[in-house]
Amino acid sequence: MSDAAPLTATAGIDRVKAPSALGDLVSLVLRYAFNTLGPFSIAGAHFLSSLLFLRFLPQAQFGLFSFVFVVVPFALSMGGALFGAALVNTANGKVPMTAAELAAYMKANLVYAGLATVTIFGLMTAGTASVPLAAIVALYGALMTIRWFARCHAYAVHQIPRAIVSDLIYSSVLVSGLGILVFTHNLTPIFAALALVLCSACAVIGFGHEFLRAQASALWEGSLRAFLPIWRDLARWSLLGVISTELTANAHAYLVTLISGPKAFALLAVGSLFMRPASLVMTALPDAERASMARALNAGKYGDAMRAVFQFRVAGLVVLAGTSALAAIIMIWFPQLILKRGYDQASVIAVVCLWVAIMAIRALRTPESILLQAGGEFKPLAGASVNSSIVSLAFTTILLLAFGPIISMGGVMAGELVMALQIFAQARKWRAQHA
Repeated sequence: MSDAAPLTATAGIDRVKAPSALGDLVSLVLRYAFNTLGPFSIAGAHFLSSLLFLRFLPQAQFGLFSFVFVVVPFALSMGGALFGAALVNTANGKVPMTAAELAAYMKANLVYAGLATVTIFGLMTAGTASVPLAAIVALYGALMTIRWFARCHAYAVHQIPRAIVSDLIYSSVLVSGLGILVFTHNLTPIFAALALVLCSACAVIGFGHEFLRAQASALWEGSLRAFLPIWRDLARWSLLGVISTELTANAHAYLVTLISGPKAFALLAVGSLFMRPASLVMTALPDAERASMARALNAGKYGDAMRAVFQFRVAGLVVLAGTSALAAIIMIWFPQLILKRGYDQASVIAVVCLWVAIMAIRALRTPESILLQAGGEFKPLAGASVNSSIVSLAFTTILLLAFGPIISMGGVMAGELVMALQIFAQARKWRAQHA
């Protein structure tokens, strides 16, 4: 691939430390602000989108679009598992990533995008979406998987501004498109889905012609066989971990939607809206922190890696505390800002409280999980995720059938607890080996 070289980076780039404690704090705040600028814009756009869907669509259609924002991110998480961590290790190892390796990644990404498209279409039709709507959402999912690979690649080769520009394009086009639909009274499911396709296509273009040309040329260049060692050594365990983690975290979303219907899931989705800022931190920061920890570990700077773990945990808990306080203020004094007729306030409060407990567990265990990923410990992470997913699926199903959608979230919490305990145990073992 003739243009692959500009898309690779020299390995072993270290971050320069600030000369004072105050400088360290300022540097940390600025780094987190910079790394979350793009993701926060997308979270804000999705939050506004969800509020518009909540206000202007019937409850069942709101539940269906909330399901979209569960299914498509799941596809992105799987893409990140296949390519994200492996790209970081390949680009930041002792030997720089070659053009042939990059071509193999891009070939595999095209295959994965096709598989994701078919899967998303099937899940949407199973969730009672019409065939045209399911097809449009599937196209949105395909574009987003390509965009997410481009984003993982940008972080891996230390070109974070590319990812931020794409995030800002996505959010601005989405907000503008939905604003036009609301103003012209055309906010229907089909037009809303088309707006999602438009913003994702523009966001992919935002990564520049070099990436687009390299990704397109993967149709005839690159070798899937060259991806097999990556799959064998890293990707398969990372993918298994993400799939089982998704089943742990969002078992209720799939089970409630497929068993009780999107209208029943709408209530849980309203409660989850309040947790968007905390959820964003847990999903956005790992991309940057994983690369930072990998560089520190490869350089033998274990103290820097552990410091990043501590900082990540503090950031997550602070954001969760602020998010919880804002949710309490809104639900106690201004519930009309979020809820409309048909949603029970007491039920929404109960859902929010359950989400706070779940997010607190995630905020505590995610930094250790990213450290183990940076250290290449994908197999034990996958084992922890599988065990937790079994617990989550079993308890969620039992609680859903016995007590209904709200209580079924207790199954998600049980799975999160199992995962957290196993990750903490594995992290202690890993630290003891590398102390």
